[in-house]
Amino acid sequence: MLSAHADRIRRLLPARGLTAATAPTDLARGWGEEATIQPAELVEDAALEWHDVGTAERWPGPVAFLDGTRRSEIVGYCGAAPILVAEIAAAVRERLDRTLVTVVSDRRIVALGRPRALDQAGDALAGLERIAIPEDEPIHPARDLNAAGRALDRARGALEAAVGARYRAGSGAWLVVDGALSDHPGWADDPRAVGVAKLHAALPFEGEALERYLRLPAGHRTSVFAPRSRRVAPVRAWALRLWPWEGKDLLYGLVRVEVAPANGTPEIADRLSRWLLAERAPVSTPDPRWDRLLYGIHSVEAYLRASSGRAVTRL
Repeated sequence: MLSAHADRIRRLLPARGLTAATAPTDLARGWGEEATIQPAELVEDAALEWHDVGTAERWPGPVAFLDGTRRSEIVGYCGAAPILVAEIAAAVRERLDRTLVTVVSDRRIVALGRPRALDQAGDALAGLERIAIPEDEPIHPARDLNAAGRALDRARGALEAAVGARYRAGSGAWLVVDGALSDHPGWADDPRAVGVAKLHAALPFEGEALERYLRLPAGHRTSVFAPRSRRVAPVRAWALRLWPWEGKDLLYGLVRVEVAPANGTPEIADRLSRWLLAERAPVSTPDPRWDRLLYGIHSVEAYLRASSGRAVTRL
């Protein structure tokens, strides 16, 4: 679907005084969250500790997984300002009796660029939602791509939130969200939502505590802590090591689990950690992030890639 839109727009742009272009984009490169220490407050233990969570346990009852994807292409330039088209998609897949079924999903095709560039493209972008990037600085193609990446990420996040809300309106099952709950107040106080973050640009400790945090053994979690609320909502969190890191990398197999404050007790942290250990993606999963990936999340991403261009399903 995305390529068909992109090809059509490229054919139309020259007649509007714009330069057609053919290039995929890597909007995740160079614009992501700044690497930083954001000190957290411990709510369990006087100092950061390791806790053995016990043997992995299968999640009792139904459990659902929410994730989103995005793809983008440069289709042309207005002078030096790039114009992009992108596809964003999100879905919830629910597991019942060992079978994962897609219960709600949505996808959109959007155009991104400076307002003047989008206006000059005119009806070449007919039917597409337009997302304008700021033009408070002089045009710089790389900077514009970074701005487009941030805007696209916000759009994907909003789509994921909408899909998750539709699912929650019809189900009280546990919902595992790919990423941080703390960015979304609707999830941050949901007593049956769990965020699993794979990225660690922002780390919650420094010095000896950081070293202990990053050397967490497999099958263990850290003390529960309250992260600094980076954007919106307070949560409780802990690190969980899915696979052994020794001989690989300090971040190998490491995820940050986020839950509503009411679920930030040691007992619930241990229980959820055991359930999450049972959700680890198989070693054979063809994904470079497999060491931090849950099978259900991988299943959502695979569904969204396979269903690109097909009709969506809704509750």
